[in-house]
Amino acid sequence: MNKTHFLLLLLPFLLTSCFKSEKQETVSGKTNTISVIIDDQLWYGEVGDSIRNKFASPVLGLTQEEPLFTINQYPARLLEGFVTDSRSIIVVKKATADKFEIIRSKNLPHNTFRIYGKSVDDIICSIELNSAQIIKIIHDAEIQKIQEDNSTSLLNKAIIKNKFHINIQIPTGYEYMLHKRNFIWLKKEIISGNTSLLIYQIPLSNFKKKKDVVNAIVKMRDSVGKYIQGREPNTQMITSEAYAPYFSKVTLDNKDAFETKGTWELKNDFMTGPFINYAIVDPTFNRVLVIEGFCYSPSHQERDLMLNLEAIIKTVRIDKR
Repeated sequence: MNKTHFLLLLLPFLLTSCFKSEKQETVSGKTNTISVIIDDQLWYGEVGDSIRNKFASPVLGLTQEEPLFTINQYPARLLEGFVTDSRSIIVVKKATADKFEIIRSKNLPHNTFRIYGKSVDDIICSIELNSAQIIKIIHDAEIQKIQEDNSTSLLNKAIIKNKFHINIQIPTGYEYMLHKRNFIWLKKEIISGNTSLLIYQIPLSNFKKKKDVVNAIVKMRDSVGKYIQGREPNTQMITSEAYAPYFSKVTLDNKDAFETKGTWELKNDFMTGPFINYAIVDPTFNRVLVIEGFCYSPSHQERDLMLNLEAIIKTVRIDKR
């Protein structure tokens, strides 16, 4: 075989290899998983404790304790380029100068956070100062990734749009369980249980009369809980009294909103799970629009299921008159 024939035979393999290497630049790490590149000496000392306290602290509002992020630790000698399948990489090491920087890759959809310090105390101080910003960036990136994945196959939006004057990207797999005048319940079955979305509205005047917003939201969601029943009589869904809900003011679709996280339970039954509720103040349609996600999954991580529900809810866009 001469050289020309050999090169012609080899060319397809070279091209295939090139195409494969391009495809490998897709970052497909697991949801809520971060890579921390740090020497073992730092990881198993005070610096590692600080990282775990910030990035593996318990998620609020779940029925079982789960870490904020799953952390995979790698020795610093491997460098950050080694862990290319992670969307979020934190590099921690001692250096001749203190430095904190965020590198957003244009080629790969990931963020790299570099925390350098001249001493252990300097590194811990930087973690304390910057962890909230890092967590928000990672959280927002995870939400964006879920929304992009969901957008490839969406439920027909006509029913919800006509009833509530909104656009919301709900992935296929959800089915309408209940459809009333001002209330919709959608549900998706999964291997270990199910996830649900509720969409309903109340007059804005009714909401403004309430001085205690937290109690108003709890009473509001308990009032629609009658639509979600267990198999036995008198087993409607209620807000669990065992754990106080977590409440905060947020902005959603450029409108004031109230975010409530907590746990639900079926009255006189054993079923329970977490929920996330957004009450959006919408003067345009003189209402409070409520979108809630909740799940039942006793043998599966609730953390990732709730993140998926949050990602769906945050695609909501209210029509303009």
